[in-house]
Amino acid sequence: MVLDDLGSSLRGTLDRLRGKSRISEEDVEEVVKEIQRSLLQADAEVSLVMDLSDSIKERALEEEPPAGTTARDHVLRIVYEELVDLVGDSTEIPLEEQTILLAGLQGSGKTTTAAKMAWWFSKKGLRPAVIQTDTFRPGAYDQAREMAERAEVEFYGDPDEDDPVKIARDGLEATEDAEVHIVDTAGRHALEDELIEEIEEIESVVDPDLNLLVLDAAIGQNAKEQASEFDDAIGIEGVAITKLDGTAKGGGALTAVDETGATIAFLGTGEGVKDVERFEPSGFISRLLGMGDLKQLTERVERAMAETEEEEEDWDPEDIMDGSFTLKDLRNQMRAMNKMGPLDQVMDMIPGLGGSMMDQLPDDAMDVTQDRMRTFEVVIDSMTEEELENPRQIGASRIERIARGSGTDEDAVRELLEQHRVMEQAIKQFQGMGDADMQRMMKQMQQGGGGGMGGMGGGGGPFG
Repeated sequence: MVLDDLGSSLRGTLDRLRGKSRISEEDVEEVVKEIQRSLLQADAEVSLVMDLSDSIKERALEEEPPAGTTARDHVLRIVYEELVDLVGDSTEIPLEEQTILLAGLQGSGKTTTAAKMAWWFSKKGLRPAVIQTDTFRPGAYDQAREMAERAEVEFYGDPDEDDPVKIARDGLEATEDAEVHIVDTAGRHALEDELIEEIEEIESVVDPDLNLLVLDAAIGQNAKEQASEFDDAIGIEGVAITKLDGTAKGGGALTAVDETGATIAFLGTGEGVKDVERFEPSGFISRLLGMGDLKQLTERVERAMAETEEEEEDWDPEDIMDGSFTLKDLRNQMRAMNKMGPLDQVMDMIPGLGGSMMDQLPDDAMDVTQDRMRTFEVVIDSMTEEELENPRQIGASRIERIARGSGTDEDAVRELLEQHRVMEQAIKQFQGMGDADMQRMMKQMQQGGGGGMGGMGGGGGPFG
């Protein structure tokens, strides 16, 4: 995630406050120095960093913590509130007919972002269309068309036309039945007069409801100049930050947002067309500080389960809570998890499982877990229908046959069966829960304790 180093260092610093009932000026200085160091390394502008750290220092020393609040939780709340204030509100994106114009330099990820946004709108029940006007970059048309096909949305472009303004005009006419038009414009390697003139002409033709600046999260200090010039040319209401799945720093993007007075609209979290999120300040900062993001997690779970249910026509996830839990159910749950995105992103959204716990894992831990899930699916595919429906009948001879047929070993088969047993027990616990029990468990999770999740991770399964 963007500014991961900030989150990691802050969590470590705040953990050193555990057990303290009062916080000293020295403690506050240490927290503030960590914030300054991490934001400056992330290429945030110095004045922005100093304003933020001054506010945190002043509040931490002057505000009295509420009764029963530890020093750590008091400072954590202040840091959370100040960081939320720093990143600002989310750009308002109404779910209605509109035209959105994307601007940015070449390589910022505009074409991918256009398709991702179109996919997002389609999942909200609207009919989007992507209009590709880039006649400068070779391959732009082909890339945009392919991405639109992956997103399963309408697309317009004209590889034989040299005038981007005409393409924009024709595109709006050709896709007039669409409810949301996303117009992708050309970029250059640097801000050039020709680029600015071209995008001004396109804007005058398409008359967008919203102009979004697309920024690579690793843009650095150049973000300020870029944001300012685009803002002067067409006016920037929102920013889409891309490539947050890599080693991006992200401070430059925050600086750009501050420079234009714009807000953040979308976050690109991976290379796939579905790897996009609406920016939600509170959830974003919660994940950063290891506090989880249940809203975003819930949205991903619901989407993934719905897509898996659509693919597996004879499977209804609600049946799991009413009847037996089979290996077919386990396979479908694993497929749904794969649709949720990289496991480290998902874990970051779970209170008590992200943050400092993730910091303690080896760098390749999530890769190992993904590999294990793939192995499990191969093992399941080598089982008979009878075995899938009734795993308890799988004894030593069947384990040997399944291992041989799947090209794995017997330990992998036993590990899968153990994971099934653990999850079956956990589901039985949920089946016996009343509403009060469920609410108590969710409250524990939101407080970061991971309550109620203990049984889900044992037994050497995907989370073991």
